[in-house]
Amino acid sequence: MEKIYKLLVINPGSTSTKIAVFHNEQQLFERNLSHPAEEIKKYDTIYDQFGFRKNVIIDTLSNNGIALDSFDAIVARGGNMKPVTGGTYRINEPMLKDLKEGVMGQHASNLGGAIAFEIAEQMKIPSYVVDPVIVDELEELARISGLPEIQRKAKDHPLNQKAAARQAAAELGGEYNQFNFLVAHLGGGISLGVHKKGRIIDVNNALDGDGPFSPERAGGVPAGSLMDLCYSGKYTKEELRRKMVGSGGLVAYLGTNDGREVVKMIEEGNRQAKLVYQAMAYQISKEIGAGATVLNGQVDGIVLTGGLAYDKLLVEWIRERVSFIARIMVYPGEFEMAALAQGVLRVFNGREEEKIYI
Repeated sequence: MEKIYKLLVINPGSTSTKIAVFHNEQQLFERNLSHPAEEIKKYDTIYDQFGFRKNVIIDTLSNNGIALDSFDAIVARGGNMKPVTGGTYRINEPMLKDLKEGVMGQHASNLGGAIAFEIAEQMKIPSYVVDPVIVDELEELARISGLPEIQRKAKDHPLNQKAAARQAAAELGGEYNQFNFLVAHLGGGISLGVHKKGRIIDVNNALDGDGPFSPERAGGVPAGSLMDLCYSGKYTKEELRRKMVGSGGLVAYLGTNDGREVVKMIEEGNRQAKLVYQAMAYQISKEIGAGATVLNGQVDGIVLTGGLAYDKLLVEWIRERVSFIARIMVYPGEFEMAALAQGVLRVFNGREEEKIYI
C-alpha cells in the first residue's frame, strides 16, 4: 500500500501568500492569503515581512484545524539564490543566507524558504524548495550574447515549465528526462524553454527584454532604438524599466494585460487589437521555431501552458504556424502548488535524489 505523505506548500507573492496542504498528490486545502497594501508598507524590506507572513500562515492553519505536527515535510517556492540546476533542494544555512541577502535580487519568493525552514525545524521535519526561479541549465553556446560584457541568463518560469513538461511526458507514456520539448509559458511574461532530456538548455530571458512581447513586457526590441529612448531625456532609468516590464506589450498597445479583454475587443471589431494580438502569437511562434533548431528538429512535443493557454484564439494562431514541427500539447493555467508537492514526493518515493545547495 502506498505511503501517504502530508505536505505543506508555501508560495509567497508580492501581495499574497498561497498555501496548500497535500496528501501525496491530492490537494486537500488551499488558501490565497492576501496582504493589504497598508500592512506591507509597514515593512522597509521584503525580509522584514518574515514574521508577519509566517504568523498569518500558522494562524490560518490553526483556524482550519490543521496541526503543524501532522506534516511530513514543508516545501516552498524557491527565491533568488545562486543559480542552480533543476530539482528538489533541501533547505540549508547557505541557502537561507543567500535568500536573505537576495544575491540574485529581492523578491517575496525569497521568504518562502526561510518560513518553510523555521516551521519545519520546530516540527523536526525536512523542508525543501523545488525548481526555484533561478534555475539555470543553459548550455555554453546559449550564454554567448554578442558582447563579452553581457552574458545571456535564464530568467523564466522553470517551475511551471517543468511541471507542464512532466505532464506531457506522462501523456506520451514516459518520463520527463526521456523527451525533447519546446515549452511556452504564456502569462504576464512569456518564456520559451528548450527542454532536452530533462534540462532547459536554452530559454529567452523573459524578464530583461528578450523573446516575444507579452501582456506586460516589451520583449526583445531593436537595441539601437532602445538606446535612443535611453538618451532621449524623456525617461529616467526606472521609468524606462517600468515601460519595458510592467507597462509594455499588450498594456502599451491596448491598455490592458488581460487576454480576455483583448479577445472581447477583437469580437467587437477592433482591428488594432486583432493586429497586436496576432503579432504576439506570431512572435511566440517564431521563438518556438527558433527553439526547434536548438534541438536539430528532434522535438517530441510543443507544450503550451500558463494563463493565456486558456485562450483558444491565441492557441489556434500558434498552432497554425508551428504544428508542422511537432504535436501541440496544451495544459492551461499554472501548476506551481502541485509541482512543489510533486518534487518532494519524487524524492520521498525514490524517483529522484534530493539536492544540496552549496
